Amino acid sequence: MSKSKRSTEEKAATRSRKGVGGRPPKYDPERTPVQAEKLCRQFGADDQALAEYFEVDVSTISRWKNEHPEFKAALKRGKDDFDTERVEKALVHRAIGYSHPEDDIRVVNGEIVITPTVRHYPPDTAAAIFWLKNRQRDRWRDKVEHDHGVQPDNPIVSLLEGIAGSTLKPKQGDD
Repeated sequence: MSKSKRSTEEKAATRSRKGVGGRPPKYDPERTPVQAEKLCRQFGADDQALAEYFEVDVSTISRWKNEHPEFKAALKRGKDDFDTERVEKALVHRAIGYSHPEDDIRVVNGEIVITPTVRHYPPDTAAAIFWLKNRQRDRWRDKVEHDHGVQPDNPIVSLLEGIAGSTLKPKQGDD
């Protein structure tokens, strides 16, 4: 064998002993899904925020979701929990109104005075409408169904039938 071929084979053997070359992966199957789920659950992190946290590109987050089902499932759990625990509850509070304790801090005669109070927020009509339209679609949707069928006991129908010389029937759908 030639010396150049042997050195190439030796290099290949050395690489196979060390593992794949290049930078070590940032995805850790034990830690990455757990961290991502916490970020989504606590802060509502989206793909961009996750990419910044893990110091990768957004396309890498997309690739991880495709290549690691446990990562994708962790993101779904975290985002669902955030939506339910934080956003949905906040919307309900806005829709029905709410109160919370608050301290009123003022300076009176050169001294700081803290007075415990309760702050009230009235119901928000827009939040209530949004909630009802999404929770009770049949009762609160904007779309109203209209019946445009011909009513047989309508006097106008009788007049038109007399003119046409035949019975008018409701138009059938395009079945």
